[in-house]
Order: sequence, then structure tokens, then C-alpha cells
Amino acid sequence: MKILLLGKHGQVGHELQHSLAPLGELLALGSRSDPLCGDLADLVGLSRTLQHYAPEIIVNAAAYTAVDRAEADAAAAYRVNAEAVGVLARYAAQSGALLVHFSTDYVYPGHGVLPWTEYDTTGPLNVYGASKLAGEVAIRLSGCRYLIFRTSWVHAAHGNNFAKTLLKLAARRGSLGVIDDQFGAPTEARLLADISAHAIRQVLREPALAGLYNVAAAGETTWFRYAGFVLAHAQAAGLPLMLAPCALNPLTTEQYPTPALRPFNSRLATTRLQTAFGVDLPDWTTGVARTLNELMEQQA
Repeated sequence: MKILLLGKHGQVGHELQHSLAPLGELLALGSRSDPLCGDLADLVGLSRTLQHYAPEIIVNAAAYTAVDRAEADAAAAYRVNAEAVGVLARYAAQSGALLVHFSTDYVYPGHGVLPWTEYDTTGPLNVYGASKLAGEVAIRLSGCRYLIFRTSWVHAAHGNNFAKTLLKLAARRGSLGVIDDQFGAPTEARLLADISAHAIRQVLREPALAGLYNVAAAGETTWFRYAGFVLAHAQAAGLPLMLAPCALNPLTTEQYPTPALRPFNSRLATTRLQTAFGVDLPDWTTGVARTLNELMEQQA
């Protein structure tokens, strides 16, 4: 079975190369892959790659993820997150391939306190979220077989994320303000990759399981509490830091304005995923601890 993975250099794409390998012949492409095109901004090149390789499974872990920059560069965000996804979806519909695509909690309106379900009305607050939702719509309208995974607050030892940025700042700053009124669950890229591979196997056997699913680690936290956990773990491991957990200052979203609005509520209900695929989701602290341990091993 031929599998095409797009976005191999990202957090999730890096992990997917391991998780997908047992499923078949895997071609993993980044945005600068040669001679085949893995750049989602190049719609013609992307279409040419699909026709040449003829994958039976397409896994799209690539995206335009610069949330604030997207406010001033909507065309680029939509090209990658919506138009390119439409190219993938139309190919999948015509060829019978299965399309696996990663989306985001940013498609939801972000208010309230209850976890969002797959059946809740969407309402993105920013261009990034709207472009990701447009990609989802393109997939559904194409009529292809698909798995769409909406997730939140992704982290890994590979790539860029909140935990890694925090540790860099903690090495040179003695105090830091962090948002404490936005709620969600940090979700490990390795968990997403393993669940994706498991779900693909199940859907190939039971096509009725295809569809839209929320995927996130169990539990909830804020960015401020997340930061406190990261610093406490690093401190306990003996990492030299200028910033102690007690020197973190809680901020409101209003105190830290950004070009793109952020959701206050990024909680995701995962009952549908757990029921369909028989998976248990670990608490967010388990994945974050593993990511931090890997980071510290890399620095040793």
C-alpha cells in the first residue's frame, strides 16, 4: 500500500514517519522535497506529485500555522490550508484514496467552559481558524473517504512549540508573564501520530468509521499552569534556569493583545474518538513530561 505523507519536517509529520512505516510503502515529503513537490503552496506541483506517486493513503500534516501572520497574509493561509487541501481531497475522491488531515481547535468559537464536540457549530475567531475550516469543508464537499483530526496545543521534542520557547526564555529571564484565562490540553505529537496510524488500520477494515474526530490529551490546563509544570519539571531535572516557577506572572488575554484573536475555551471532547477506535487518552502531563525528558536528553 502506497502512503504519501506531507509535512514531514513538522512536529506531527516527524512522528508520523515512524508510526506510518509499518502500514506500507511510505513517501514522506517536506516543502522543499525534490524531485517531487511537497509544497502545499504549489498547487500545480502538488497535483503532479499525486498523479506520479498515485498514493492509496494521503496523510496531510502540513499547514500554514503562523496564526498572527495570517491576519495580514490571508491569501497565503487559504492557499495552503484550504486550496491545497481541496487538491488533495479531489484526488482522493477520484482515485478512492483515504485522506487523513489534521485540523485545529481554532475552528470553534472559543467561548464557554464545556469541551467542544464534533457536532458543535463552528465559528473561527481568526484567519488561521477560518482557513483551516475551509480546508475541512473542501474535504467534505469532495466526497472522498477521510479522517479529519481536530487537535490542540501540539508539542514535541522536534520542531517549535510553547514548551521549547518557554525553556529558552527561562534560561535568560528572571520573570515572565503567561496567559491564564485560555483553557486547553497540550497534546503530544507522538500521541497524534500513533492514534492516526491506529485509526487508519481500523478505517481500512471498517470504512464506516471514517469521518471527523477531536483528538487531544486528557485533562485541561491554562498556558500559565502549563508553563509552571514545564519549569517545575525542568527544575527537578537539574536544568539550569534563571526563571523559577514562582516567578511566573498570570496574565489575562486582554493584557497580552495579539493580531489574531485566541479562543478562551480550547477544550475538546474526545468521546467519539475513544468509542470508535477503542483508545484511552493519557493526561496532558504525561505527554509533556515525555517531551521534556527527550529535550533534556538531546541537550545532555
